[in-house]
Amino acid sequence: MAGSVTDPRARVGSALRRAREVRGVSLDEAARDTRLRVDQLDALEREDFDVLPGDVYVRASLRTYASYLGLDANKVAGAYAETAEDAEPTPPPGKLGPVERMIAASRIRDNQRFLLIAATSILLIMLAFGLLARGEAAPPAAVIPSGTASPIPTDPTINAVLVARSDVMVESVEDGAPASYGLRPGETLTLVALEHLQFTVADAGLVEVSLNGADVTEGTAGSPHTYRFTLGDDGGESSPNG
Repeated sequence: MAGSVTDPRARVGSALRRAREVRGVSLDEAARDTRLRVDQLDALEREDFDVLPGDVYVRASLRTYASYLGLDANKVAGAYAETAEDAEPTPPPGKLGPVERMIAASRIRDNQRFLLIAATSILLIMLAFGLLARGEAAPPAAVIPSGTASPIPTDPTINAVLVARSDVMVESVEDGAPASYGLRPGETLTLVALEHLQFTVADAGLVEVSLNGADVTEGTAGSPHTYRFTLGDDGGESSPNG
């Protein structure tokens, strides 16, 4: 029965009414100041909570009204909450109050938005990974001729391969076109000419030279050495620089 001493919710309503009367405030004035309707404030004071739109709304209204009347909002809401567990089971989704329906719909939208963002992020990461993997694919390694080479006359070009053992400079003239190279340890330099090829290594002991696959390394370590090759010559010729 509303107003019963043994009903905690009744004590909540009675406390609200007494506090309002002590302050000398009418329901109309309280409604204007709290922005709650007069019938809602009256329902709170009469503990007729079932006429209000849902438990969440009741708790919020109790806090607002209690604070306005100078009462401890937490204690008032707590006193009401003690009876919430003994109330009737939560109505099915179709019977939710307006506030509960708004909250449920908001949560559903938030969950859907989160899933959409997560799926989009995963898709973008997968696409980016695929593009990077394709972009970083190593080009096919150049095939270095090996084994016994055919005589120069069978090859329409002069192809010399230099492999540096240490830092070394190389000056070349390929069919009259001069060039200069600085090789690092382990680097390979390929020189190609159609008729005449000449190159000088700053230190003959720091470079291995092969001509069309055949080892033609010459010279004295610590001294420069010049190689000269002409298409049609049997292995060309080489001579020390200077």
